[in-house]
Amino acid sequence: MASLSPISIILHLITSFIASAAFGILFNAPRRMLLQCGLAGMMGWITYILLATRLDVVFATVVATFIVGVISQLFARLHKKPVIIFSVSGIIPLVPGGLAYDAMRQFVESEYNLAIQLAAKALLISGSIAIGLVLSEVINQMIIKLARLRRPAKSEIKLPLSQPPKDKPSQ
Repeated sequence: MASLSPISIILHLITSFIASAAFGILFNAPRRMLLQCGLAGMMGWITYILLATRLDVVFATVVATFIVGVISQLFARLHKKPVIIFSVSGIIPLVPGGLAYDAMRQFVESEYNLAIQLAAKALLISGSIAIGLVLSEVINQMIIKLARLRRPAKSEIKLPLSQPPKDKPSQ
């Protein structure tokens, strides 16, 4: 990918936000959560775009999907909603649908070598989406377990001793 102009980056931000929010509607996400669905997708896509200009697209997809997963878990905790609402909408801009379409078109046009290359790339990108989401969930679970280990058990909590009640003055 070539370097991106500021206008191009803004267009990427807007279109990825709209695509993710629209898929949130399609997947029946709560109306109040559509902004967060759009933000998750926008952050993942801009991460991908910025990394893909310098790195391999598969690695860029893993990192971008990891970002989507982390943001989705954050939104899920803040709004007390399932993570899947945000993660599914958030990965939509990263899904290699155009690449898969091009692979199928090349098969139809009997360009088998190119079709296999495109299909393999689409498969690698799809797998990297799964890896990024799983990685974010594994790290989230590790953080939760570490937090539980650092927190003392209820039986270990020392409560301040209460003072015995004072006798009432006699009248």
